[in-house]
Amino acid sequence: MTEILGSAAPADDLIKDVTEATFMQDVVDASMQAPVIVDFWAPWCGPCKTLGPMLEAAVTKAKGAATMAKINVDENQRLAQALAQQGLPLQSIPTVVAFVQGRPIDMFQGALPASEIDAFVKKVIEAAGGTADGGLGEALEAAEQMLAEGAVADAAQTFAAILGEDDKNAAAYGGLARAHIALGDLDQAEAVLNGAPAEISTAAEIEAAHAQIALARQAENAGPVAELRAAVDASPDDHQARFELAKALHAAGDADAAVDELLELFRRDREWNDGAAKAQLFTIFDALKPNDPVVLNGRRKLSSMIFA
Repeated sequence: MTEILGSAAPADDLIKDVTEATFMQDVVDASMQAPVIVDFWAPWCGPCKTLGPMLEAAVTKAKGAATMAKINVDENQRLAQALAQQGLPLQSIPTVVAFVQGRPIDMFQGALPASEIDAFVKKVIEAAGGTADGGLGEALEAAEQMLAEGAVADAAQTFAAILGEDDKNAAAYGGLARAHIALGDLDQAEAVLNGAPAEISTAAEIEAAHAQIALARQAENAGPVAELRAAVDASPDDHQARFELAKALHAAGDADAAVDELLELFRRDREWNDGAAKAQLFTIFDALKPNDPVVLNGRRKLSSMIFA
């Protein structure tokens, strides 16, 4: 995984205590290479004690895409005064200033929630033309490529390594679950998703994997397509047979035909079995990518029926 994820820079390189003597080197010069997030703080400042560790965590998570400079204004009063004369509002602390290409480009004052701090760091990195994921985006692309090419075990290992770097990465949870689905281990796939943090449990990637697990479990008990097709042809109003035919078609890899049968069932009796046709359609849609033609066409046809 080292060659995929890259190696994070040591903490000493990412987060430094900066003085007047090192300001030019560690902030101005360093910001020519990557954004430098400067935390102006003081030992007596209560909010600084809350903000500092959260800011350090956000910068560490960026894995070298940004660095952090901590400046104690009590010990560096002449530097603080000089920066204030240049327009930085350092009368109130904590003050956090982002430097890019030797100049300040963004700032905030006071303690913020961790989510807003993460967003600030990410925005600064993106403004500087970088990425805030430490190479995890490339690793995800590599894992997805492995999965698509059938290297399922390698894909699973890569997704797991990404989660080792970022335990709130919904795409990696979804990918790891899909890898286990491909390996035929639906229980393990479900366990992976159940282990995702609550705050990302409704992410699209995780809901898609849940839908794929549901469809895979249905496929285990799907009946023969030919027999079910004959039953529907013989009795078009046999809704259960049509529903089973749709499941069998999907299990056979024909999602488009499965959607057509469910749409026909919905047209004939949208309330049948507590709206089972519509629910099954949404399960199929959730399991596919939003821009999949099956999803786009199916949603359009369903909408025309609902609002007709």
